[in-house]
Amino acid sequence: MASVTPFDDYYDLVEAARELAIHPQSLRRLIKQNKIPATMFAGKYLIARDKLEMFKSNYDPRPGRKPIRRLL
Repeated sequence: MASVTPFDDYYDLVEAARELAIHPQSLRRLIKQNKIPATMFAGKYLIARDKLEMFKSNYDPRPGRKPIRRLL
């Protein structure tokens, strides 16, 4: 029987950074800019899996300014 822990629905900072293919320090900056919701627990950031998936669907990890999408 597999045990279920309350933290199975969360990534820690390093796991989430790997999932986004960015450096953990970059992810920490995004958290401090309130672009990714995270919870501090026991000195570590925890990011909900569903929130990270929503962020990942719209995130472009390339540095610099992004082109503005115009309709016409």
